[in-house]
Amino acid sequence: MSDPIKKSLLDILMAIEGIDIHLDHKRDFQLYTQRPTSRRATERELEIIGEAVNRILKTDKDFPLSRARQIISFRNHVIHSYDSVDNNLVWKIIIQDIPVLRQEVIDLLKD
Repeated sequence: MSDPIKKSLLDILMAIEGIDIHLDHKRDFQLYTQRPTSRRATERELEIIGEAVNRILKTDKDFPLSRARQIISFRNHVIHSYDSVDNNLVWKIIIQDIPVLRQEVIDLLKD
């Protein structure tokens, strides 16, 4: 694995940790929706994740990262349609997708 890809994978892990920090390591949707700064910070971390995935695919278009295109697509949506980001969708990503992505990245870095 090249150094730029490794760096991007580490950036993904740091952004995932950032999401946990912004949520005070809690999974409370009501708290998330009531705190605009937490929402915006979480959305920023998702943008970083999407950009890191985009950089990985520019280096290696066949890199084995599941849902890579969907991650990039969501990043573009958050950046360009920031005023219509669905909190329910972001929450689904936090609860269902981020844990899977975290484990996948950890496994890739072990190889």
